[in-house]
Amino acid sequence: MNLLKRAIRLFLFVATMVAATMVGMALFLYRQMIRPERQPIWATPLDAGMPFEDIEFPARDGLRLSGWFIPAQGTSKGTVVLVHGWTWNRLGEGADHLLANMVGGRPVDLLRMAHALHTAGYAVLSYDTRNHGLSAGNSGVTFGMKEAEDLLGAMDYLLGREDVDPAKLAAVGFSMGGNTVLYGLARTGLFQAAVAVQPVSPEFFGNRFAQDVLGPFGQPILRLAETFYQQSVGTPIGAIEPLFAAAGAGDTPVLYIQGEGDRWGGVSNVAHMASVTPHATGPLLVPSEERYGGYRYAVSHPELIIDFLDKQLADD
Repeated sequence: MNLLKRAIRLFLFVATMVAATMVGMALFLYRQMIRPERQPIWATPLDAGMPFEDIEFPARDGLRLSGWFIPAQGTSKGTVVLVHGWTWNRLGEGADHLLANMVGGRPVDLLRMAHALHTAGYAVLSYDTRNHGLSAGNSGVTFGMKEAEDLLGAMDYLLGREDVDPAKLAAVGFSMGGNTVLYGLARTGLFQAAVAVQPVSPEFFGNRFAQDVLGPFGQPILRLAETFYQQSVGTPIGAIEPLFAAAGAGDTPVLYIQGEGDRWGGVSNVAHMASVTPHATGPLLVPSEERYGGYRYAVSHPELIIDFLDKQLADD
């Protein structure tokens, strides 16, 4: 009997420890979902040889946003708003924070992308999305839905500048930034072109991320984190669906870029977005072995984006 009691106590202890670990992981994931660890601004455009202005402007809903305005090199072909992904900032992904270390994140250099656009003749507005970088925070990340307020605020700011042609505006978004662009296009027709690099439906992403990173305990941990998220933000993850926004992109041509080996997003999800977008190109599939490979390929081959923008923003 004593042996049975000890076995029961051991089982209860192990079960309690497993449950506590799962709750702890769910709380950590939830915390990253609503207010990710802010990455520092580790460089400026001047480090890449580009002149720039430090700027602040309000999102459409009044939230304070920080960013840079980088003028074009030579005669301007237009202005591009560069929108970063979840947990990143205007410089991209530094991959030097706890979540990136846990999941095998890799650096993504958006300053390099901005430099390519600058030298190709485009002015660039690069900003920190709400809850990221140096911009103000609010109730939590919504993976593109409320972040569209930031993109629209950036557009309003540009429309107030005398050195910006309002007939030559474009937006380029990576990951959550791609979602943000799609949500923004559904609310304005002023962008003449847009590029979405690996946008993703959050519920689709969550399920694949949990399976790949968290293993057999991934689904219960994810479901618990999503419960915490809904209670905090007031919106279920399943209700955030860039597919619906893509269908409202109107007359704006949209180029989709997707890595073939993305284990968290996926070709099928982005292909579905493209299929409902009124004027879509792609998805253009690029080689990758994981999520970050698609971003890095797009940054390393900026001509994919620049050639598309050149075509769409060219003078008639």
